[in-house]
Amino acid sequence: MYINQIFELSMVLDHERFHQVFKHIHNKDGYMEKKEDEYIDQSLEEKGITVIYRDSPYKKKIKLIVNTGRLLDECESDPNRIVRKLNKRIGEYFGFKYKLDDFILSGMRLVTDINVGSHESVQAYLKVFRRISRVKGFSPVSYECLEDVDSFCLDGNSNGIEFMIYDLEGLYRKQFREGDIGRKRFKELIKESEGILRTEVWLAKTKAVREYAKGEDIFKQIINLTEKRRDIFLEIFTRIIPFGDFYKKGKAEEIIRQEIKDTRLRRRMLRLVELIPEKKSLYLAQKAMECRNMEKVVEAFAKINLSPVTISKRHDIKYLKNLYTYIF
Repeated sequence: MYINQIFELSMVLDHERFHQVFKHIHNKDGYMEKKEDEYIDQSLEEKGITVIYRDSPYKKKIKLIVNTGRLLDECESDPNRIVRKLNKRIGEYFGFKYKLDDFILSGMRLVTDINVGSHESVQAYLKVFRRISRVKGFSPVSYECLEDVDSFCLDGNSNGIEFMIYDLEGLYRKQFREGDIGRKRFKELIKESEGILRTEVWLAKTKAVREYAKGEDIFKQIINLTEKRRDIFLEIFTRIIPFGDFYKKGKAEEIIRQEIKDTRLRRRMLRLVELIPEKKSLYLAQKAMECRNMEKVVEAFAKINLSPVTISKRHDIKYLKNLYTYIF
């Protein structure tokens, strides 16, 4: 499983220094895209860095969005190479007046593509995921960039983490037009994205970054996060997407009765399967059960490779393979 990292670095400057930097870069580059009170410099985009100048009346901030895949030319992430190359790029861009450790690491996005084979499968999985609705610590959220695109998105209630899984082909069809990028390139993008569930885990706030990165030194933070990126992704992913194959409710109940010999545990598992569509939320169903050892119930589902979230009776499809089989 290849996971691309996108880091967000931030630096707050006083009014005078901010405008000195902005004026120098603007004069050198000659053009920046303006969106409200932000100016976006994409002169380093091919090298994996986008620079955003936020000229707010309250705070003058420079943000760097660093795509490590592009920074390293799509090579496998090498933590030490990332910090060396990033430090060099930042120094060159700012005329060596600022360097990497003048910034704080304010966010990180982990992105991976899960190939489930077809656009129909992508849509089927997303319909099931939306039945999860809420999980502990997260609530449903919508994003403007994914409007009219099949997706399932959650926002951490207080943990600074965001999660989204969506139809990549649908996003490309929304974002690109043949007339803008050419018919050939448009067809290539659609073909490349067919059957892909793009999944993103965001450490969207500084407190979330620090929780996972450990340490104050930005060099060490980036290295630690790069080395642990797979573990971080899976730790958050497994909180949200249940392990196991997906079935219609009747078939799921049949499997539980066949596989689970412990009467008390079997009764609790059947009750959870019953409650999820009733409560329209995995979290609310678990809460309604008032079970002190819910972890044992969840583990029992995983042991028999069955998801407690079932396929709606309104959907034609009867079975979906455990999503984790595409990841490992």
